[in-house]
Amino acid sequence: MPEPAKKAVSAFAKKPKTQTAEVGATVVFEAEAEKPDAKVRWQKDAKDLATSDKYDIKADSGKHSLTIKDVAKEDAAGYCVIAGGSKVKFELKLKEPEAVKEEAAPAPDPAPADAAPPPADAPADGAPPEPAAPESAPAVPDSAPAAPAPAPAPETNGHGTDTNADRRMSVDTRQDLTGLFTEKPQSGDVTVGENIIIVAKVNATSLLKKPTVKWFKGKWMDLASKSGKHLQLKEIYDRNTKVYTFEMHVIGAKANFAGGYRCEVSSRDKFDSCNFDLTVHEARAVEEFDIRAAFRRTSASGGGKKKHGAGSSIDGSEDAGELDFTQLLKKREAVQRRKDEEVDVWDILQKAPPTDYEKIAFQHGITDLRGMLKRLKKMKKPQEKKSAAFLKNLDPAYQVEKGQKIKLAIEVADANADVKWLKNGQEIKASGSKYIFESVGNMRYLTINHCSLADDATYTCVVGEEKTATELFVKEPPVMIVQNLEDQMVMKGERVEFLCEVSEEGATVKWEKDGVELTRDEALKYRFKKDGCKHYLIINEVSKEDCGNYRVKTNGGESVAELMVQEKELEVYQSIADLTVKAKDQAVFKCEVSDENVKGIWYKNGVEVKADARTHITHIGSHHKLTIDDVKPEDEGDYTFVPEGHAFNLSAKLNFVEVKIDYVPRQDPPKIHLDTMGKTPESTIVVVAGNKLRLDVPITGDPAPTVVWTKGEKVMSEADGRVHVESTKGHCIFTIEGAERQDEGVYSVIVRNPAGEDKADITVKVVDVPDPPQTPRILSVGEDSCVVEWDPPSFDGGSPVIGYVLERKKKKSYRWMRLNFDPHKDTTYTAKRMIEGMAYEIRVYAVNAIGMSRHSTPSQPFVPVAPTSEPMALCIDDISDTTISLKWKPPERVGSAELEGYGVEYCIEGTQEWIPAFEGLTDRTSVIIRNLPTGEKMQFRVRAHNMAGPSAPTMLAQPVTIREIMQRPKLWIPRHLRQTLVKKVGESINLVIPFQGKPRPKITWKKDGEDLDSKAASIRNSDTDSILFIRRADRKDSGKYDINLQIENVEDQADISIQIVDLPAAPLSVKITEVWGFNVALEWKPPKDNGNCDIIGYTIQKADKRTMDWYTVYDQYRRTNCVVSDLIMGNEYVFRAFAMNMVGSSVEPCTTVESAFIQKTGFEYKPPTYKEHDFKEAAKFTHPLVSRSVICGYNATLSCAVRGIPKPKISWYKNRMDVSYDAKFRTFSKQGVLTLEIRKPCTFDSGVYMCKAVNEGGEDMIECKLEVRPPPKEAPKEELKK
Repeated sequence: MPEPAKKAVSAFAKKPKTQTAEVGATVVFEAEAEKPDAKVRWQKDAKDLATSDKYDIKADSGKHSLTIKDVAKEDAAGYCVIAGGSKVKFELKLKEPEAVKEEAAPAPDPAPADAAPPPADAPADGAPPEPAAPESAPAVPDSAPAAPAPAPAPETNGHGTDTNADRRMSVDTRQDLTGLFTEKPQSGDVTVGENIIIVAKVNATSLLKKPTVKWFKGKWMDLASKSGKHLQLKEIYDRNTKVYTFEMHVIGAKANFAGGYRCEVSSRDKFDSCNFDLTVHEARAVEEFDIRAAFRRTSASGGGKKKHGAGSSIDGSEDAGELDFTQLLKKREAVQRRKDEEVDVWDILQKAPPTDYEKIAFQHGITDLRGMLKRLKKMKKPQEKKSAAFLKNLDPAYQVEKGQKIKLAIEVADANADVKWLKNGQEIKASGSKYIFESVGNMRYLTINHCSLADDATYTCVVGEEKTATELFVKEPPVMIVQNLEDQMVMKGERVEFLCEVSEEGATVKWEKDGVELTRDEALKYRFKKDGCKHYLIINEVSKEDCGNYRVKTNGGESVAELMVQEKELEVYQSIADLTVKAKDQAVFKCEVSDENVKGIWYKNGVEVKADARTHITHIGSHHKLTIDDVKPEDEGDYTFVPEGHAFNLSAKLNFVEVKIDYVPRQDPPKIHLDTMGKTPESTIVVVAGNKLRLDVPITGDPAPTVVWTKGEKVMSEADGRVHVESTKGHCIFTIEGAERQDEGVYSVIVRNPAGEDKADITVKVVDVPDPPQTPRILSVGEDSCVVEWDPPSFDGGSPVIGYVLERKKKKSYRWMRLNFDPHKDTTYTAKRMIEGMAYEIRVYAVNAIGMSRHSTPSQPFVPVAPTSEPMALCIDDISDTTISLKWKPPERVGSAELEGYGVEYCIEGTQEWIPAFEGLTDRTSVIIRNLPTGEKMQFRVRAHNMAGPSAPTMLAQPVTIREIMQRPKLWIPRHLRQTLVKKVGESINLVIPFQGKPRPKITWKKDGEDLDSKAASIRNSDTDSILFIRRADRKDSGKYDINLQIENVEDQADISIQIVDLPAAPLSVKITEVWGFNVALEWKPPKDNGNCDIIGYTIQKADKRTMDWYTVYDQYRRTNCVVSDLIMGNEYVFRAFAMNMVGSSVEPCTTVESAFIQKTGFEYKPPTYKEHDFKEAAKFTHPLVSRSVICGYNATLSCAVRGIPKPKISWYKNRMDVSYDAKFRTFSKQGVLTLEIRKPCTFDSGVYMCKAVNEGGEDMIECKLEVRPPPKEAPKEELKK
C-alpha cells in the first residue's frame, strides 16, 4: 500500500461543504478558523462578497458563516472561503423537482401495504446498489445544520494543480516538422519528485556526419555539464531506420527545474533547434478521510429504518441507533460513479470564449491558469488556418556566430505587398549597412550584418494584419586566454593582483579559489577589475588563509596560479644602546621589534645570558628587555639580542665606571684579566660575518702598559682600514669592522711595561651563511609531483646546516615560488601541487643558524608526468619450441607525455628474476621472443614506458610452457581460386595459398597427377603460405594443379584448375554459295584452333574489288553462314571472316577465293518532284516586356522574345524616341531573345519603353513601363552615433 502524502497545514478547523437547495430556499455555509483573529474572505466566482440583502456574512471569535437568502438560478455557482494562504472551494447546486421524483420512485416489484417504504437509496432486487445523488437531498432550514456533502471540497493554497488535467495532456500536439528533427521535443508537466523523459528524434539518412545534439536551459546553460543524479542525457541509434533518438531524463524533479528549454541539433552545415517548456507542480496534499463522518445510524424503534421528512435532518438523532456500514459502501460507489461520469473540461474550454476561461477553471478546480492556457494554445494550434499573406514563414529559431551576418527570408503571396520588420516589437529602420532590406519577386529578405549580442532578439515580419516571428540566437565564439596567470609569493598584509588577458574585450570570466567561485563580499576582500582584454583579481591585505590555487575560467579555456603568503620581515622600531654605569647601579638594555610573537636570545660576548637573581629577561608585546641589577665589573662587555628565526642581531656595549677613592703610585707588572670577561684562555669568540668584531680585554699594570695585537706572526695595526686598536686605562680594545671569513683564527694580545709583560690568546670564529648547495637533480616525476635530490654545500659557514629551503618556477615564468617555509633537513624532497605537462625548474637554499645561503643553480627543466596505465589484453599469438609471439593493446591512459615504447620481460617459473626479452624498447604492440629454452614453464609481462618511467606491468593469466603445439594442417583456398583460373598467354601466374599447421607441414605440388616440373613453375613456401609462380604462361601450363599438406600422418589437399587461353585461328573455307539481286549468301567452317576457349562469334567484312576498302557487315556473328544485303549493283565484291573468342579476334582472316558481281536490272530511276515550301514568317513577339521598378544607380535590363523569317530588324524606343544607337543603352539578341540594358539609370530614365520588330512578312511591337526610384536616404551621423 503506498504511503500517503504529507497532509498540508490548513487554516480551517471546520470547512464548508457543497450543498443542494431548491429555488427560493435559504442556505447557510459555516467555517471555523484555527485562529480566532484570522481574517476570512468569502468569494463567488473569484469575486469578493460583502453583506447585502442577498448575502449575510457573520464572524464570531473564529466561527464564520455565509447565508444566501432566496436562492435563485444565478446563485448556483462555485464559492470559496479564504483565510491566510488556505482556500476551500465548495458549490451551491439547485435541485430539479422532476428529477427528484423520478429518482425516488419505488421499485416495480409490489410491496406489502403495511410494510415501511424502502429508503430512497435502497437498491432494487438484482441490481447493484446505487447511492442517492446529492441533488436529491432535501433543503435545510436556516436553523438546521447543512446536509453532509458526498465528499469534502478540496483545499488548496493557491498553488494546486489539477492532476487529471495534467494527465489528459496526451492530446496530439504534434507540430509541422521542419529542419533536421523528425520528432521535436514536446513540453511536459511533472510533479515534484517524479520523473519525466523528453524525446527528440533525428533522421540521419541524408546526413553525411553523425548529428550533434545539445540541450540548454534558458539561453546558454548547457545541460551536458549538469548531468548527474537528477539529469541524464542518452542517445539511441536504430541501424534499420537510421534514426537517432536523443532523450533527456529528469529524475526526481525539483521545483527549480521548471522553465524554458531548448534542443539544438547540428550536422556539418545543417542546423535546427526547438524550444519547449517544463512545468513542475508541487506535490498535492491528500486530506485524511474521516470514516466516522460517513457512518449512518439506524432508528432504534423496532429495528427498522426511520424515514425522514423533507424538513428533517439526518443528523438530528446523532447518538441514537446502530452504525450502518452499508451507507459507507454506497457512498464510495457514488464517488466512483461521479469520476466515471466526469465531463472533459478541455472540450468545454475549446468551445468557450476566452472571457469565460477563468470561470470554467474555477468550477472544475483548475488553479494553474498559466499551464491551462499553454496547453489550450497547443490544442488549438493544429486548427489554425493557413496564412493567406505568407507562402513561407520564418523558421522557429536561427543561430549565428558573433560578428557574422545572417539573412532572414520569407515568401509572401502578393509580390507587391509591403512588409515591415520588427525587432522585439520595435520597427527596424534602414540605417547604414547594419540592416539590408531586399525584395526579389515574392521573396523578402532581411540581412543583419556584424551580429552582436544586442542582435539576440525576437524578429517579426508583418504583412497587413498577419505576421510571422522567429528568435535569433547570437552565439559568442570561445574566449581564449592570451596571457596566463603568474604564481605569486607575497608578504602577509600586502596587496596581491592577479592579471590575465583574454582574446575579446568585454568577455565574462569566472574566478575560483581552490575550486570555489569568488564573489565580491561585504568586506571587499576580493575586487574584480576589467581593462579592455585584461582582467584583474585584487586581494587586499592577504593573510595565510589566502594561500591556494587561483583559477580564471572562460568558455574557451582556463589558467591557474598559486599564491603563497609569507610572514613579514621583522622590523626594528627601537635598537639597544650602549650603557655606562657605575658599581651597584642598574643596567637596562631594551629594544622593540615589529612582531609581538617573535622571541629572542640575549648574548654577552657571544655567550647566552641566563636569568638569575641579578639578571632579568622580560618580553612584553613587542618590547624585549634585559635588566642587570647591582652591576659589577665582570658585567662589562658586548651584549647582543638575536631574534629567533631572523638572520640579524642588535648589539650594544656595557661600560663599567669604577669610582677611585685615592691614588697610591707604584709599579705593578701588567696582567691580562680574561677571567673577568667570563672567558678562560681556551674560550672562543664567535662573530657573525658582516658584523663588528670587538675584543675588549681588561688589563692592569702600573705604569700603563703598551698593547700589541698579533694574528700568527702578523702584527695587527690600523693600516688595514677595517682594523681599529684602542687602549684606555684598564682596557685594550681590538675592533674589526665587518668581519669576514679570513678574519677567523687565534689572536694574541701582549701587554708590556717596565715591570714586565703578559700575553693571552683569544680564538675568534667567524660564522657565516653556508655556500649554495650543489645543483639539484630530479630523481623521478609523478602526475603532479617530483622527487628532487641535491648535495650539501661545500662550506657550512662555520655553523651546522639545519635544513634547506626549496623554490620552483615554471620554465617560461620569472617568478619563483617557495615550496617550504620550515627548513627541510634531508637532501631529498618531494615537491607536489604541480600541473601535469608544464615544465618546471627547482633551486635550493641552505640554512644554518646564521641565515640562508644564496640559491643553487636551477635544476634541469622537467615536466611532471605520470606513468601510463598498464598495457591491456596481453595474449599469446603463436608459440613454438624456442619462440613465442605476444601481442597486446596500448594502455588506456597515456597522459601528457608521449609513449616512448614497451618493455617485455620474462621469468622462469620458480625464480624471481625478470629478464628483459630484448635491449631497449619497442614501438610495436607485438613481439616475437626467440631462443627460449624448450619445455620451460615461463611467465611474461609487458610494461609501457614514458618519461615518467615504466607503468605497472600486465602479465599473462598463467605461466606458459615453451613447446610447439600440434595443429592439424588446413588449406585456405581463396575464393577466386575455387573456380577455374583463366589467364592469357604471356601473363604471369602468382598463386598464394594460405595454410595452417604446426609443426611446419610438408608441401607437395602436382600437375595433372604428376610431379610439377621445377623449370615450368617455381614454388616458394613459408610458415603460413605456399606460392606457385609462372613468369610467362603458355598453353601447355593449362591443367589441374594439386597441393598437398602433410604433418606426420595427417594431411589436407586441394586442387586448382588453370586455363591458359590464346587468340583463335582463322575460320576455314569461306565461300560464296549464292548471289541474287543485291544479296550474297556466304558460308564457312569453324577454325581448327579455338585458342583453348569457346568461339563467341565471327566478324564478316566486305570490300569493293576496285578499292579493296574493307567494311564490317556483322560483328560477333554466331552462325557459320550469313546473307550480305544492300550491295550496290554494278560493283564486284570479295568477303572475309575473322573468328573471335574471349581473348580477341584471330590474327589472320579467311578470304573468299571467288568474287560476287551485282548485275544491273535495266530500269532508270526517276526521283519525285516536290513543290518548294515557303518558310517566310511575319515578325511576332512570343514573350512580352514586363514593367519594372528599379533603384537609381543600378544597371537595369528589359527582355522579350521574338520570332520571324527572315530575321526581323529590331528597334528600341523610349517615349517614342529611338534609343537603339544611344551610348547609354546596350542591345543584345541571342536565339530570338532581345535584351535592352540601361546603364546606371537615373530618375530621368523612367518612362515607356517599346521594342519594334520588322521583316518582309510584317511588323510587331511591344512596350512596358520603367520606374526608377531614388535610393533610400541615410540617417544623419548624429543618429547613427546614438
